[in-house]
Amino acid sequence: MTFHRISLGNTVFEGANNAYLFDGEATVLLDTGVAVPDTRAELEAGLRELEVEFADLDAIVLTHYHADHTGLAGEIQAESGATVHAHAADAPLIAHDEDAWDELEARQRRLFADWGMSSDAREELLAFLDAGEEMGIYGESVDVMAFEDGDHLSFGDLALEVRHAPGHTAGLSCFVPADAPEEVYTGDALLPEYTPNVGGADVRLEGALSAYVETLETLIEADYSRAWPGHREPIDDPAARARYILAHHEERAYRVADALADAGSAAAWTISARLFGDLADIHILHGPGEAYAHLEHLRERGAVAADGERGEADDDASSVRYRLTDDGRSRLESLTDGRWPLSDAVR
Repeated sequence: MTFHRISLGNTVFEGANNAYLFDGEATVLLDTGVAVPDTRAELEAGLRELEVEFADLDAIVLTHYHADHTGLAGEIQAESGATVHAHAADAPLIAHDEDAWDELEARQRRLFADWGMSSDAREELLAFLDAGEEMGIYGESVDVMAFEDGDHLSFGDLALEVRHAPGHTAGLSCFVPADAPEEVYTGDALLPEYTPNVGGADVRLEGALSAYVETLETLIEADYSRAWPGHREPIDDPAARARYILAHHEERAYRVADALADAGSAAAWTISARLFGDLADIHILHGPGEAYAHLEHLRERGAVAADGERGEADDDASSVRYRLTDDGRSRLESLTDGRWPLSDAVR
């Protein structure tokens, strides 16, 4: 069996994507890229260099439901008859299940109100999302076979163990090859140059930051020698990268607490502006989503309280405002090294 990384451009979302080809007794593609003509042409060219056509593929394994990882799966399946495999939590979205998408979009809109997103920002974001749908970035319908954490996927001489890695999405999964158990394919669970968005990238996931912290701790404990991410170059010390991302989130948690101390109380949109400044396109979703994930993480741990009824806010004002609890600041400052205990793994 041979293995190849195919680097793909991405003009819709930030960051070059990776697709991975395993060619042996079965021909398997891990992630596909977004369903736009330029990316399809790049993927076809990359495969052709390896003497593989779409029609030759036996299976497609997907790390998570986002369009830049799944968009071409339907077209490839239509041409090849390849089976498509994804985690059960993300499979309905990949399969274009209307009820699943309706539920996701309805929750997004409720959270826009909870976060205090302005009407202008909301309109800009929805226009961006609608434009992506009109471009067809999610591609054609797909028949998906669902897997769960711990499952073993076998395709000829290729065997992959599923490691569920929620946080960025509910169903994001990593894969450990049986013939190289010291390595891992991480999708967007671990990236080399920026930190995966948590909170906005998949609004279905309650406690998204807590889930992501557990994912990072699992990657640290596994101590893989190399990670093959969903974007950009391989990561030669995955545990060190995971520790860096944990430390990044600990620092961000402190910045959230500082912003609340200054404001007295604030909605996620206000905290997002403090953290990230002005936002455009998909970041209008990701910025307040990440602020919300941090606020909820701090609320779960008693340092922050939330006031208001969710889902009933008017434009430009959220009914959910967060504030430090009476002992919230002292809780933060009394911790070892003055750091918020997102994880023991960074100590």
